[in-house]
Amino acid sequence: MNHKRHDDTPAPAAKRAHTAGASARELLLRAADDLFYLEGVRAVGIEAVVERAGVNKMSLYRQFASKDDLVVAYLERYDARFFVRFDESLAKHPGKPAKQLLQYFEDLAQRASQPGYRGCPFVNVATEFPDASHPARLSVSAHKSKLMARLTALAQEAGADDPAALADQLALLIEGIYAASQTYGPGCGRIAAAPRTARVLIESACPAVAV
Repeated sequence: MNHKRHDDTPAPAAKRAHTAGASARELLLRAADDLFYLEGVRAVGIEAVVERAGVNKMSLYRQFASKDDLVVAYLERYDARFFVRFDESLAKHPGKPAKQLLQYFEDLAQRASQPGYRGCPFVNVATEFPDASHPARLSVSAHKSKLMARLTALAQEAGADDPAALADQLALLIEGIYAASQTYGPGCGRIAAAPRTARVLIESACPAVAV
């Protein structure tokens, strides 16, 4: 693909730089989305990212100081997408937190059964970077902390006897779906069983609420 340079247009210099920078950043992040998710972060070099993006290496380093910065930006995009999907599940049952929790598992099980599903990018990155202080691992921790906060709040709204305990159980089930999709394969019986397991956990923790 031939990407026209923007610095040969008559636009003011500041505007040209902003436009070119935004375009290159988006192209690079799209390339990172594809390659990092499918092949793994460590397996993919900068050269592969810039080739997929159709830009040069200098364009990458204008946007990201290092590969680590690109990885963090990649995870930030996935974090935003994750919570968009999370909220879409909840929106199917407004005002009914127990049903919202169950709906999330039904939707996740469906997504984890699609061809090409490669699990959770945060889990994948965590296995590649053993150093808990690495910027990528800090992004993973931040994402998982946000998820735990959302699960705990929903469990509390649903009337769970112990909201934190239910959130822990549901979080473990989520991680199990991610793992099963890769070890047993997308659409396996273990994934199909997850919504039923979630229902048992939610009904046990929230005896006063019908799911």
